[in-house]
Amino acid sequence: MSASGSTSRRVWQLAWPTIISNLLFATVGFMHIKIVAALGNDAVAAVTSGHRIFFLLQAVLMGVSVATTAMVARSWGAERIAEAELVTWTSMALGMCLAALLSLPMLFFPAAVAGVFGLNAEATRLAASFIFWLSVFNIFAAINMILSTALRATGDVITPLWFLLLSSTFNVTFAYLLAYGIGGLPAWGVAGVGFGGGFAGALVSCLFVLLWWRGKFSLQALKRLQLDRPTLRQLMTLGAPSMLEQGVVQLAFLCFFAIVAQYGTAAYAAYGIGISLVSFSIVVGFGFSIAAATLVGQQLGAGKPEQAVAAGWRGMRMAIVAMSLLSIVLAFNAKTLAAFMIPNEETQRLTVIFIYLIAAVQPIMAVEITLAGALRGAGDTRFPLIATLCGIVLGRLLPALLILVLGLPVTWIFAVMLLDYCTKATLLLWRYQSGNWLQLRVLPTPASDS
Repeated sequence: MSASGSTSRRVWQLAWPTIISNLLFATVGFMHIKIVAALGNDAVAAVTSGHRIFFLLQAVLMGVSVATTAMVARSWGAERIAEAELVTWTSMALGMCLAALLSLPMLFFPAAVAGVFGLNAEATRLAASFIFWLSVFNIFAAINMILSTALRATGDVITPLWFLLLSSTFNVTFAYLLAYGIGGLPAWGVAGVGFGGGFAGALVSCLFVLLWWRGKFSLQALKRLQLDRPTLRQLMTLGAPSMLEQGVVQLAFLCFFAIVAQYGTAAYAAYGIGISLVSFSIVVGFGFSIAAATLVGQQLGAGKPEQAVAAGWRGMRMAIVAMSLLSIVLAFNAKTLAAFMIPNEETQRLTVIFIYLIAAVQPIMAVEITLAGALRGAGDTRFPLIATLCGIVLGRLLPALLILVLGLPVTWIFAVMLLDYCTKATLLLWRYQSGNWLQLRVLPTPASDS
């Protein structure tokens, strides 16, 4: 088999379980909105807002997971198993601490947090309850995320998939039962979706950690209280740019949501529904991104830079094909999907427009997502931050604010996303093509000497 064929096969072997995992994750968000859609636009807006706050926490943890992927993949590729286990243990502790700290504002001031979206009083009240209950279980979400990331970096993409499948099933089931009070349970509405989903995820996370603790996976738990300071510093050094990048992205999204909210609850709900629908295509790209990051890190750790470069390009091309095909399916079924999600005609109309616009930019998003992942897998976490800042500020927020000031229709607000992704994709293509990222070093930790 040719080298390109071998690379494609390896990318696909790593990507398909991750794609399914991401689709399951997207399905949970989709089902949360579908569950509350019968309760009206205020409920949909509340869940959409709550998800954005949850994604803000996930974005910060993504910085830790990016560093974990780069370090574990290189250690595993170089057959330094003890080092990979030390990185995983340290990442787990760091993720839990960050999750606990970031949950405090949502637990003590949920109404103030929900108020930043500029929704009406009822939608804000519902959003506050949803945010509170999701935040109660944030630490468990962090544990699941870091452990799954570390296992994928070793090439074990199947184990995280099984646990996410179990978690997703329980999440949607509990959310539905508690939203409508089925089987003698209290009918908590939006709050029930937050509590039921969070509690289900916590149960599965506990099982996940228990099996890891008992040595059931290829990556073992160290079972010690002391943390390795050099490893922690390196995680922070590699992860800080990605934490900042993802934090900026999510804060920018919050600002963008606030701008959309100025056009009314129908526009806001349409944006939330549209994001949940299109996410099925976007998360496929993230599957190839994670595969590219893992292979790039492993090949660099094994001293094979040419194969590392090839893995990134191959992942990008495969993502472009997959996301383009899915975007076509979404576009052709936009009206049917919008009608399925919510009965409000104005919300349906705006949702269809949003789907058409975001579907058109899917190939460009594929380039941005996969090349950013490949660079991070090599330890280049700073340049994706620069690209993101340029895209999110110059391509999204400033044009959106101008459109709002000029009083143009909300469809113009939706359209500025195209400029955002084009800017990021162009910058990342230039960086990857330059090959400068191959000169970066991810220093080994002292694990092999301990």
